[in-house]
Amino acid sequence: MQNRYDDQEAQKYIDTYPDFPPEMGLRVYTSRLIGQEDDLVLHGGGNTSAKATITTLLGDEMEVIYVKGSGWDLGAIEPAGLPGLDLSYLRRLRQIDSLSDEEMVNQFRTHLLDASSPNPSIETLVHAFLPHCFIDHTHADAIVTLTNQPEAEKLLHKALGDKIGILPFIMPGFPLARAVIELVEQQPEMECLILRNHGIFTFADDAKTAYSHMIDYVSRAENFIAAKIKKKPLPIAADVAQPDTDSILPLLRGALTLQESATYQRTFHLHLRTSAEILSHINRPDAKELYGGGVLTPDHVIRTKNYPLLLDFTNLDKEAACKKYIQQAIDTYTQNYSAYFSQQVTSKAVERTQLDSLPRVILIKGLGIITVGKTVKEATICADICEHTLRAKTAAASVGKYAELEQAFIFDMEYWSLEQAKLGRAKPAPLEGKIALVTGGGGAIAVGIGRQLLAAGARVFLADIDEARLKVVTDTLAGEYGAMVRSLCMDVTNEDAVQQAFSQLIKESGGLDILVANAGIAHVDRLENLSSAAMQKVLAVNLTGTFQIIKAAIPIFRHQGHGGHIIVNSSKNVFAPGAAFGAYSASKAGAHQLGKIAALELAEIGVRVNMINADAIFDDGQVSSGLWDVVGPDRMKSRNLDPQGLKEYYRQRNLLKTEVVADHVGNGVVFFASNQTPTTGATLPIDGGIMAAFPR
Repeated sequence: MQNRYDDQEAQKYIDTYPDFPPEMGLRVYTSRLIGQEDDLVLHGGGNTSAKATITTLLGDEMEVIYVKGSGWDLGAIEPAGLPGLDLSYLRRLRQIDSLSDEEMVNQFRTHLLDASSPNPSIETLVHAFLPHCFIDHTHADAIVTLTNQPEAEKLLHKALGDKIGILPFIMPGFPLARAVIELVEQQPEMECLILRNHGIFTFADDAKTAYSHMIDYVSRAENFIAAKIKKKPLPIAADVAQPDTDSILPLLRGALTLQESATYQRTFHLHLRTSAEILSHINRPDAKELYGGGVLTPDHVIRTKNYPLLLDFTNLDKEAACKKYIQQAIDTYTQNYSAYFSQQVTSKAVERTQLDSLPRVILIKGLGIITVGKTVKEATICADICEHTLRAKTAAASVGKYAELEQAFIFDMEYWSLEQAKLGRAKPAPLEGKIALVTGGGGAIAVGIGRQLLAAGARVFLADIDEARLKVVTDTLAGEYGAMVRSLCMDVTNEDAVQQAFSQLIKESGGLDILVANAGIAHVDRLENLSSAAMQKVLAVNLTGTFQIIKAAIPIFRHQGHGGHIIVNSSKNVFAPGAAFGAYSASKAGAHQLGKIAALELAEIGVRVNMINADAIFDDGQVSSGLWDVVGPDRMKSRNLDPQGLKEYYRQRNLLKTEVVADHVGNGVVFFASNQTPTTGATLPIDGGIMAAFPR
């Protein structure tokens, strides 16, 4: 591991934060150096601190400690992520015999310098009790690889030398802080402290030395492990055929569905990660023995659960057999998890609310890592942790034998009272865990549909044949919702292109819950002048395209087995067609009728199909409506209006005298997709009230 400390860069950080003591600039600098090494910390893991002296508003000098705050990532930390506390008071807490986690957090909050600060790290007292100015703590892969061994202490001394201290695993909080300071006082020459099954602390009175100790000791561990691997390389994994992701992932996602109440069904995002390295682990004949054990550090259990689920479809070539195998495997996993929970609460005589018993990490031979999350971010973080875990456990096999932490400790972390207190506080968004596909993704209406689906918690895939327009819409929504919005290039008139896009959707998310048939084009011509080619082109997109995406979605809905939604964006023209608009009106009427047929046919698998009839949506911000780009000039010319005048004309012609915008269509989609009423086969006009277009 490379030492990246640079004296000139460190000074720049001091200069960047002149309102703080110089220790703050240095603390931000080396925290970021640590946070940018994913072999040291992942996704908010680890913590750092610095001690300094400040002058209060009353002119008194005060010793303070700045320590990483909850929710902050070391790799991008700012002073706001390092809340300051009264150091002298915290150190006095060492005098008491015991301190509950809840009271400890209360003591932190009542002794902050700024009441608006985030909660300080739960390991704040470790940092406060230690005498050193700068303290760094990570869960370095190489360190935990050595700590998770039956003869860990012997290996650690061989790898790291004599200036280390070693403690058994102790839950973070007051007991750990007491144990750490007592050991450091017994071994004043100590340069780093190793916590079994947890990680490493390094410390010094200057930022450079504390950071350099971290890099040095982790590098020693890495070199020691590399030498062991060289002496004892593991056998090469066998080639395993890749299972069919188009069916396996939706089957898996369906089996992972939770019916949390009579009206709320929890679905999850799946994240597939594969590479030659990942397959070299998972395809090994002894993969279950190597990778089926517990987490590297208890901190991971909150994100990944303690054990992965391993699946092998090698001898299963029938879809029904795969479905049965998946369900049996998940049933066994959930039963084992519930037994673990019951055994722990009984033996510890505590009351806890059981978390869901579904796996978060699934290893599939021939395919890779599948991680499960309530959000895309959760699933991605889980996959990052899993990749590092596979590497560490592979290395552990060359070093000796991987030894997992006892389940009693795992339970204490997974069911920590501080975490339990958070349960039920945040009500899930109505479409949390749902996956939506919106065709016609490059148009104005797609912006409104996508925005409202995203705001309701769904992950949204936008599909369009026009990649330039699609990029504009995707970038617009991604600016606020990031990875929750994705784009797919899709020609709805081409069956192969549709299937390829749906396959990509499945690989990226695991399945589909909401399909919005929104793609459409227009053509202006009276029937006597309408060419067959123009008619066929409009029908291909508006009618055949709707048919093809509905058809492609049905197998996914069937595999998942938890229902779903199809919303067809029809048009006011279905009931109130206009002259010189025959191709569009006829094609939209056909698509509308297809929606009704789909409602009849798909009710048996719980899929609801509804139609939205919208009118006169010209644009959304800088994104224009493709339809009105075609229709608008003719309408303006016939009425002698400019663009603003045309909008006003359509506003005045509806009963409510209101402007209809893309977000209104998005609201309608969310209404149907969130199961607010038991409705299928319905038509919802979103037109301000056009009497001629009333559904009948």
